[in-house]
Amino acid sequence: MSANPFHLAWFGAGGFGVKSWNKTWSGRGGKDWADPQLWIDLAQGLERARFDFIIIEDSSYVPDAYGGTAEAYVKSATATPKMDPSVLAPLMSHFTEKIGIVPTLSVSEHHPYGLARKINTLDHMSKGRTGWNIVTGSNDNAAKNYGLDGWLEHDERYEMAEEFFDLACRLWTSWDEDAVVLDEKTNTWGDFTKVHTVDFQGKYFSSRGPLNAPQSPQGLPTFVQAGGSKAGRKFSSRAANAIICGVDGGPAAMKEFREDVRAQAAGHGRNPDDAKVLFLVHPVVAETDEEAWAKRERQKAFGEAHPELSLLHLSRHSMIDFSQWDLDEVIPEGTTTNGHQQMMKQAIGKTPRQIANKGPGGLELVGSPDTIAAKMDEVMQEVGGDGFLFANFDLNRRFIAEMADGLTPALQRRGLVREEYTHDHFRDNLLAF
Repeated sequence: MSANPFHLAWFGAGGFGVKSWNKTWSGRGGKDWADPQLWIDLAQGLERARFDFIIIEDSSYVPDAYGGTAEAYVKSATATPKMDPSVLAPLMSHFTEKIGIVPTLSVSEHHPYGLARKINTLDHMSKGRTGWNIVTGSNDNAAKNYGLDGWLEHDERYEMAEEFFDLACRLWTSWDEDAVVLDEKTNTWGDFTKVHTVDFQGKYFSSRGPLNAPQSPQGLPTFVQAGGSKAGRKFSSRAANAIICGVDGGPAAMKEFREDVRAQAAGHGRNPDDAKVLFLVHPVVAETDEEAWAKRERQKAFGEAHPELSLLHLSRHSMIDFSQWDLDEVIPEGTTTNGHQQMMKQAIGKTPRQIANKGPGGLELVGSPDTIAAKMDEVMQEVGGDGFLFANFDLNRRFIAEMADGLTPALQRRGLVREEYTHDHFRDNLLAF
């Protein structure tokens, strides 16, 4: 393996819903979208390729930001339907042995005790391979589903997330590691003196504790978080083991992001190497470079013919209706949102058409497996680490094979990524290099 290997992970964009339908390689995707088998196939394929983990993205509302109705979202199966990732996660872990499984659960939609209990259960069931993708609520439609008028202001949501995280961690460790003694001679299963209340009283949450089950194999789950705003970077540098970066600007911006969160992690008293930064990419792979670029041109042509499909996502994340502007009208300075700050910041000064056709944000990975592997190597050397997070909204089994059986072996031949897992638990594999 290379002296500077990097990690691979997968972002399940669109969550547990319709992944691909009405396309050449969709198969029965439009009809069998609720069948977990595609996700099981994904987990087994990526484990075969020795990926670190899979994130199951989620949201709990039907969007209606674009055009003021749900029509475009439901018609195109964009961001809806979605089902609970914590129900899917144990199925994926049951049919695998090493890869980490990371459901997305919002601090705005759960109480720390209930979430801590759910994740503790999943980590026991997966034998130490469960993570938590920590998100805050961003769309007020979701808040209304829970009987609220809307979410807190952006930065206060992160303040609440910090308190939520602290309480959850105390609950996960409310049983000492050696509380289960299994002493058959004295007929003692566990030592009650090693099970402790937490008696937490905060600004947003309170809990007596303890959890009513022992520490799971990892003790704490492996934490994943994405946050491009100032408040988001602060929180992820303090809490996350894997930090998702979707920043525009190519290697220079990627390096700036990584150095910033590593410096902040050190400021929190952490080892910066315990906060891995994974960069979101959308590889386009084919047998030859020419075939890959032809595929990329077809993707661009489709996107240019259907710009609204990209704007649907931007509208729901920002809670701003991007249909209000002409496709060639510049988004004005001063447009603000209580939703995703970094995404909105990147839209200012551009037209909706430019946003829809912007491509992969300055890092195009297009070509044969060997060509893309060389490019990924070059980028990682410039950035400094720590790896890549693959994503594709139009997920089908062909794309899984291209990544797991085409691109990843090319990376392995160069010694850039692992060929075998060295540990049983998710966090240990993530922090192994």
